[in-house]
Amino acid sequence: MKTIPLHQIHVQLGAKIVPFAGFEMPVRYSSDLEEHHTVRNNVGVFDVSHMGEFSVKGPKALDLIQRVSANDASTLFDGKVQYSYLPNADGGVVDDLLVYRIAEDDYMLVVNASNIEKDWNWIQQHNTEGVEMENMSADVCLLAVQGPNATATLQKLTEEDLASMEYYTFKIGKMAGIENVVISATGYTGSGGFEIYVKNDDAEAMWNAIFEAGEEFSIKPVGLGARDTLRLEKGFCLYGNDIDDKTSPLEAGLGWVTKFTKNFINSAALKQQKEAGLQQKLVGFEMIDRGIPRGHYELCDAEGNKIGEVTSGTQSPTLQKGIGMGYLPASYSKPDTQIFVKVRDRLLKAQVVKLPFVKG
Repeated sequence: MKTIPLHQIHVQLGAKIVPFAGFEMPVRYSSDLEEHHTVRNNVGVFDVSHMGEFSVKGPKALDLIQRVSANDASTLFDGKVQYSYLPNADGGVVDDLLVYRIAEDDYMLVVNASNIEKDWNWIQQHNTEGVEMENMSADVCLLAVQGPNATATLQKLTEEDLASMEYYTFKIGKMAGIENVVISATGYTGSGGFEIYVKNDDAEAMWNAIFEAGEEFSIKPVGLGARDTLRLEKGFCLYGNDIDDKTSPLEAGLGWVTKFTKNFINSAALKQQKEAGLQQKLVGFEMIDRGIPRGHYELCDAEGNKIGEVTSGTQSPTLQKGIGMGYLPASYSKPDTQIFVKVRDRLLKAQVVKLPFVKG
């Protein structure tokens, strides 16, 4: 198991450490519920240094990104971030990722921790024109400062105007006296905030500065447990649960980042699938009966026939009811459609809802 740069700090804070994606990661410090509400209503800090970062540079960098990713990276400008995914040759998804345009011919790709090696090998396999690539994953610490008070906390540490930054943009500037910090208006919680990329050597100084700046807001460290409930309330996919090597990105609702105005890996087959009509769709559902849907629980029709299964499910701290996502036949995918979740041989009533579960 690998450890993240601030591992010892998390241990000292009393975090419960669990293995996740090949890393020892803090899953919670106090309780998932408390940490969830901290981010939704105030400000919390996630150490997500397990994520992967690749540098892609050179005159053919954009060509390579365009070939391996489904979104149109040619629309990016300096300081803009794009959500995208890497399609495989079989109709599934290698990974979902963020593409940062630092400058013309200079990009950073941010990938999921469990897929760092797989993604690196996949992109390199298609790097036929000698694009300069560097795997920076082991050298970068990533702190996600999320919640309504994230801007006020971090503004104390930088002269960059954070409040004016649009969602999915970034700046490279000075923060907490540290040069060349990537300050990114992105996150995986739906509560606003920033993701801060620093070199490992500066990680502890940045962590301490953020907590000092956020003291007036009772800032707290937050673990992977709350990260999962926060992202699910917003209907964000998690690789390995809701999307994987075998799931269709179109059925997963990623049509909005699938741009058929260009050619990319497997684009012809995906276009054909779109034109033929989707057989199933990833939907959100809320429990009507009391119960918590968990991953791999069966989704059934009124007669108890299996029509799908839960890919992600939890008790929503904000809505105080069970919520989940899963693939269902297209005929069951419309909002307000009644379905049933099989929990220990009981069929519990649920209904399909439009994502996200928590609006705003």
